[in-house]
Amino acid sequence: MGLFKRNPFGHILFLKRWLIRVAGAMTHQRYKGFNTLEIEGSQIIRDLPETNVLFVSNHQTYFADVVAMFHVFNASLKGRDDSIKNLGYLWNPKLNIYYVAAKETMKKSLLTKILAYAGSISIERTWRADGQDVNRQVKFSDISNIAKALDDGWVITFPQGTTTPWKPLRKGTAHIIKRYKPVVVPVVIDGFRRSFDKKGLRVKKKGILQSMQIKPPLEIDYDNESIDSILEKLEYAIEQHPSFLKVISKQELAAYEAEHQKRRYSYRGD
Repeated sequence: MGLFKRNPFGHILFLKRWLIRVAGAMTHQRYKGFNTLEIEGSQIIRDLPETNVLFVSNHQTYFADVVAMFHVFNASLKGRDDSIKNLGYLWNPKLNIYYVAAKETMKKSLLTKILAYAGSISIERTWRADGQDVNRQVKFSDISNIAKALDDGWVITFPQGTTTPWKPLRKGTAHIIKRYKPVVVPVVIDGFRRSFDKKGLRVKKKGILQSMQIKPPLEIDYDNESIDSILEKLEYAIEQHPSFLKVISKQELAAYEAEHQKRRYSYRGD
């Protein structure tokens, strides 16, 4: 019976464990080999409760960001201090880590379906579909699935809903925080946009210093803080508040935009 034990979404844990092991072994060199991942905050991970934790992060690629978090979170839980050395931490990974992703993205190929089985909570975006702007209602089943994942473990979300920097955060994240009262842990990443393609599947450049800073949980008054107040707090925490633009030069902003344009699907540069 234990061999076929399933999580709340019906995924067989034995199979999920092996998917994480294999994917981890295949991707480890992307963060400790081809490139270097600088980590801060491992102790924060070890101090978190087993369930009802929501990680909020800025977003730079579709998959490399969340794969790096799987590495860092599991390494931290196995006693690594700001390091992912020695892949043994993936032999018995934490199986109740989930991440929010667009349903259309996770259905595109066999690889994305495998990645989805490893922990995706696939939702229908209310503002974007198939490259076009849309305006549709939030599906209750999507919200209930996020709640189910929080009840079972940890959830990673990217509240901007896009890999383009400095975009406004989606209010849905704040509504989830007020309703389900999770421990909210901000994560700030950098370097992934330079080292990977937009999907985060292909190494674009080697020798890039990537970074991941895990910050202490936010203090939130779940009952009395407004949605806008929570959103602003999140924007500052993941360093995507408009005020951060005031300390970035026009040259850096231009470089950001040029790099983003190069990472479109149609781009075929070296």
